[in-house]
Formats: sequence, C-alpha cells, structure tokens
Amino acid sequence: MTRNDHRRAPRWGCRLIAAMALLAVAPLALAAAAGTPQAPQVVAAKGGQGYQLPSAALQAVVDAPRAPSLSLSPRRDIAALTQAPSLPSIAEVAQPELKLAGLRINPATHSASRFSFADKLWLMRIDDGKARQISGLPQPLSIATLAWSPDQQYLAFNQVHAASGSNELWIVDVAAGSARRLLADLNTVLGDGYSWLPDSRGLLVMQQLKGPVPVAGGIPAGPAIQQTQADAGVRAIRTYQDLLGNEADARLFDHYASAQPAMVALNGVTTPLSTGGVYWDLSVSPDGRHLLSERVQRPYSYLVPASAFARRIEVLSATDGKLEHTVAELPLQEGLPTGNDAVATGVRRIEWRADAPATLVWAEAQDGGDPARQAKVRDAVLMQAAPFDTPPVTLAQLGSRYAGIQWGRGDLALLNESWWKSRVVKQWRIAPDQQDRAPELLSERSSQDRYNDPGRPGLVRDVNGRTRLQITADGRSIFLYGQGASPEGDRPFVDRLDLESKQTTRLFHSTAPVYAVPQALLDAEGTSLLLTRESPDEPANFYVQSLADASAAPFALTHFQHPLPQLRGVSKELIRYKRNDGIDLTATLMLPPGYSAKKDGPLPLLMWAYPGEFKTAAAASQVTDSPYRFNAISAWGPQAFLAKGYAVLVSPSMPIIGEGDKEPNDTYLPQLIANAEAAVDEVVRRGVTDRDHIAIGGHSYGAFMTANLLAHTRLFKAGIARSGAYNRTLTPFGFQAEERNYWQAQDVYQKMSPFNYADRIKDPILFIHGVDDNNSGTFPIQSERMFAAVKGLGGTARLVMLPNESHAYRARESIMTMLAESERWLEQTVGPGTPIKKKR
Repeated sequence: MTRNDHRRAPRWGCRLIAAMALLAVAPLALAAAAGTPQAPQVVAAKGGQGYQLPSAALQAVVDAPRAPSLSLSPRRDIAALTQAPSLPSIAEVAQPELKLAGLRINPATHSASRFSFADKLWLMRIDDGKARQISGLPQPLSIATLAWSPDQQYLAFNQVHAASGSNELWIVDVAAGSARRLLADLNTVLGDGYSWLPDSRGLLVMQQLKGPVPVAGGIPAGPAIQQTQADAGVRAIRTYQDLLGNEADARLFDHYASAQPAMVALNGVTTPLSTGGVYWDLSVSPDGRHLLSERVQRPYSYLVPASAFARRIEVLSATDGKLEHTVAELPLQEGLPTGNDAVATGVRRIEWRADAPATLVWAEAQDGGDPARQAKVRDAVLMQAAPFDTPPVTLAQLGSRYAGIQWGRGDLALLNESWWKSRVVKQWRIAPDQQDRAPELLSERSSQDRYNDPGRPGLVRDVNGRTRLQITADGRSIFLYGQGASPEGDRPFVDRLDLESKQTTRLFHSTAPVYAVPQALLDAEGTSLLLTRESPDEPANFYVQSLADASAAPFALTHFQHPLPQLRGVSKELIRYKRNDGIDLTATLMLPPGYSAKKDGPLPLLMWAYPGEFKTAAAASQVTDSPYRFNAISAWGPQAFLAKGYAVLVSPSMPIIGEGDKEPNDTYLPQLIANAEAAVDEVVRRGVTDRDHIAIGGHSYGAFMTANLLAHTRLFKAGIARSGAYNRTLTPFGFQAEERNYWQAQDVYQKMSPFNYADRIKDPILFIHGVDDNNSGTFPIQSERMFAAVKGLGGTARLVMLPNESHAYRARESIMTMLAESERWLEQTVGPGTPIKKKR
C-alpha cells in the first residue's frame, strides 16, 4: 500500500502516460486510403444531437482488442496475464463520483474512481509458455490490481464491481489453479488497500469503516473562511481542482477516505489493528514486526489536495497496532517556495529500508525547501533502526534533491539525487552499514541526455517480497537496463556492471529490423532474458532469449496476433531536418498502406505535437523512438487518421531551449514558430503534402501549442485543441516547466497566452474538453472562454464539451464523438484523406 508521497506540488505537464493505460492503446485499424469518405454518424439522443459515431474505419480503431499485460512472479518462472475489455460505456463513466480533496471517489465501492479493469486472468509457465486457466474466479471478473505473495504460492487481486457496489480481496492458489474470496469490504480510496506480509501467511488490509453517510442540510451552517498572514512569505499556490469547499465536504472526505487497518490470514480470519482513520500510507517492515503509518490530520484545507494535508508519521506494532514510536508531525502545507526544486520541510519520502529488518530512511531539506536559498547541502538522508530509541544517523548529505535509493545489501546501495533547474542527476554507490566509507560517484549527467544514459538498475524481489538490486552470485556486479537512445533511434539493452572496475559488459542489444525490450533477467547470472519483440507490422510478444548461447533463437512464449491482420502495411519513417538556427529536429512520418508520394501526389496531413523544455541544444537534438516499433495506434493519437487516408506527422520535435541561466519560455514563441516552420518545410519538401492542406493538433500542453501556432502563424489550415489551457493568468504560480510566478514574469505569461491574441486566429480551430477535467491548470473554463473569444472576434471555432470526462476521456461514446468531430473538422478544412487534386 506504499504511496511514498513527495510532499510537493506535481508539475503542470500532462504527457498522458496514465491516459494511455486507460484508453485502450490498441493496434492500428486501417482502411484503404482510396474511396468515398464515410461521414460520421450521430447516435440519436433526446433533447439534442447526442453522441456521434465516426466512420466505420475509425470505429474499428476504437474497438480493436487490447494486448494482455504480464506480471512476473518473484522467482521469475511463472507469469500472471490479464486482459482488459474495450472501453467502458458512458453509463459506467457517469456513475456517481465524489470530488474531494483532490481525489475522485466512487462512493458505491469506497474506491478511487477508475474505469479500466481486467476481465480475464490466467497463468503461464515461463519455461514453455503453457497457459493455465484459473477456476473459481468471480463473474463478471473486474480486476483493479494484483500482487504476488513473496513465496509466490498465491496471487492476490482486488475485485471492484461498481454495479453491485463490491470491493473485494481475492486470492489465487497458484498450485491448485483456483481462486476464492478472502475479504469483502476493502477501502481503496487511498492506495491499493492490501499488501502481502513478508511471511506470505496473510495480508495487511484497509477495511471500510461502517457508519451513516454524512448528510449536508439544505441550510448552510455558515461561510467557508480562510485567512493568511503577511509573514508567511511567497508561496506557490497551484490551481488544483476537486478541492474541499466546506465542512460538509470535509465530513464526506473523512467518511470515504477513513479505513480500518487489519491483518487477514489466509483462512479469512481478520484481526483489526490500531484505530480507524485516514491513512495516507501504511506499510509493514521487512521483518513483519512493525508498521509505518502516515495518518492525515485536521485541520484540512480548501487550497490544496489531501497530499498536502497535515500528517502524523508513526511506527506501530504489527501485532496489535499499538504506538511504538512517533517519527514526525508534519504541518499542513499550503504552497511551497517558488521553483520546481522546492520541497516541504521536515520528513520527506520516508520508507522502510528494503535490505534490513526494520530501518526507516527519509530525507529532510536543509535549505528550508527553498531552491533560491544558497546552501551547500540541500538534503540530508537520515536512517533510524528499530527499536527507534537512539537518534537517527546521517546516511548522506546532498547538494541537490534526494531522488530515492535502490537497496542491495549492507555495503551496497545506489542513492540518487537530482536538480531540476540544471537537469543534473547523480547516482552514488553507498554502504549503508559502513558509515565511515565515503560515497562513490557512479554517474553524473543531464536527465535530458538520453544518449549517455547508463540505464536503470535491475531489481528483483527477495524472500520478504522487497525490491532489491539484482546482484551476481559473486557479489561483484549488478545489471543495468537502458533505452539505448542513439542517432539511429532507441536500441534497448542490458549490461552487466562490474562495481570494482566500473566496466560494463553488454549482454543484450536490440537490433534491426525488430524492436526488442528487455523485461527481466531470469537467473542470477544473467544467462536468460525475458523480453518483448515487435516490428512495424507485428505486435509485441514475450520471448525468452538465451544470453549464454549467442546462436540460440529467441523462444516465443506468447503469440498475440495483429487485431486486424488484413490492414498491415503502414509506412513509418523517422525523419530528420533542421531548424533555422541549426538545431537538429526529428519526427515520425506515417503514411497510409500502399501510398507513394511520387505516384499518388500529396495528401492532407495531420501534425500532432507536444512542446518540451530543454537546457541544451544538444539534448534537444537527440533522436527519440525507433522506426522498428509496432504501429500500435489507439484512438487517442493522431495515427488513427491513417485509417482515413491522411498522412500523419507524429511528435515532431518542438524544443524550447534555455541554455545556462536563460529561461526557455523567454523565447517560447519564436522557438515554437521556428519548430513548426521546419516541420512544414520538410513534409512539403518530401511531397507528402502541400502548404494548403496541413492541420495541427495536440492535447493539454499540445492544445496550448496549437492555439498559439494558429494565433501567430498561417502555417496551418486548421487546428484541433483538446483539453488545453489558453490564459496563463489563470495559472499564476507556474505551468508546465515554468518556475516563475506571474508577478515575476508577467510579460512571459501574457505573451505565451493565446487568449490575448484570439483576434489573430484566422484559421478554424476545434476545441474539445472534458466537463470534469481534473488536471491542474486545464479547467474546462479555459476552453469555454477561448471559444467565446474566437467566436466574439469573428473567427471560426467549434466547442465540444464531453460530459463526465476528465483530462483523459474514458467512455466509448466520448472517444467515438471525439473522433467523429475531428474527422468532420479535417474533412471540412483540409479535405478528405485522398490525394490532393491540383488546381488548374
């Protein structure tokens, strides 16, 4: 149930990693480019136009099956596979949902709101790929999360079924291949709600607290009051959503977020621990004797989410839940100092040391949490062992911010630190049990320098279920997994690192014409590797590769098929070109099957992008992605429109560079325009489109980019802007990577806001936004006001507000409507996806 909150405000960016998981990242469904375009269909609804269906080709993209997910067992010889169904209906997404303290809560199930559940579960042997079915699974199956027991005899999973209001804990007996319910009333509002005990004999769970739901009276009890004081200093107050608004909200939050900790044995016998409350985190020590508790305390706040509420950190007995030690009392944190390197003062990122019986480790800022304050030591990392009756010892003193530790053994752990302002990251080898041994620097680089990334350490589960470094039997080496970024594209690898000599030995490297990604070494010496392999027309499948025999072919464990094998043949090319100042840029150009620019002539093109901030031109110029990856395209991305015959330019580089002490956003607009001009010039030079048939689009910060490009250029004939922010005065304490607040950089905020230049938008723009967007800064009013401005100033725009949708859209009807609206917009502005007829 570990959350390990950083106690700081999240960055404003939204690259939609979570959204991709929610939105059926399905393989591409393509239709022939030629032929008469199919118009989107309207699904009849009372009182209005209702939800819409795009053409059949785009519907196929939405409904293409998802690939299964794999969870490897602790001993790495068995895997659990799950598969999620197609997108949920709007009836499911529109279920009652509470928006409290920055959380979305399903009151029927006492769980965090979510709509992506696995409806299939089976086991597979790693040695031969044979599948084993499981008997006794609940029907309908609706798995939120799952976890292996440390001894891998059992597999636990959380069954959440909103229609019946159930939130249950189930376990699978792996040897018997059978499932049974263990507990009926989990609370998963905060975290997974369960975790295995180190001895695998039971689980630590969070149960629902029974009691009547607080009912707010129709007559207010009084006003909601807030007050500040002048001596509080400058604090960055982010524009969060879903906050508490009054005491009635606070009582509802208490009711649904409060849980009763308990131990449940494998026979179902439950033993309550401690008292019920709002537990932000509760985790058992590796020896199973202690509990680390982080309990949320009043007073609550109307300005910040629950992650910043006051918190009491304690160590409790795992036997009876009684208090053993108070670690800290953290105050309510309403805002932080200015800057992305700002953190809260006091205990931060506290956790159990994985390789010790019961030792706590945490960080504390030594500079008041303020990056603007001069300090040689920014963070101290402290350590305290049971029985917690002696003061903590200092494990490390860092010149930047603590970024976690990978634990190995008493003389080996890897400590990480980072500093956002410079993008510098460092990794140190430390000996946690040898205080007199000086830390040893293993790597120092820019976090944006992908080419020189040595890789992340390989980790395995130990006998207690803790994640630790995978160390060779002789104790001298560890393993590193990397993306293998290079000028030729990503080539994932596995290395063995000799800790004494610092020399690496390459064990595996992905090579053309496939894209292979190492998943896990299957033995201590690294002689066998689990990986996925894919190619542009073949989806990713799991393989076992012998590393001891270079001539051995990989053995296929799974045989997932292309969901629409008759629709192969998309052309994909990683293209390179230069900005007018010499900066190297890249993009992925995708073309419909069978299309030839030379033979068929130019096509209408959709360009989809997302700007990124960089500290060096060298980092901004590095190549990302690989030309050998499978064309796995969801309805969420622009690639879906290949199904309608459009050319698509995916992720063209949009770097905004601020080297040294320069701030990237001081020159945001000229750099953004130069990036777009270079991309347009390149696709036109290649003959795949012409300057009169290019549309630009993006989501979130990409929507912000889209509106700016339409306001300041005539490069594009149309734009599609989804869930964006357009007036930066509404995000006055920073946005994306911008650290300065509005009052420190008013000119930047004003110039970067396309709302201020709505009168210059002369080309049609489609705005799409979720009515219940919960992303910081992208309030739905951003799109509503931007649309009103364009409309009032005589421009061409359309606004589509999707009911019950958040920052990422979830319902099948919403996704279909999003595609139908976008399809119609493209056909009306840049034309259908057929070769452009030259004007005579």
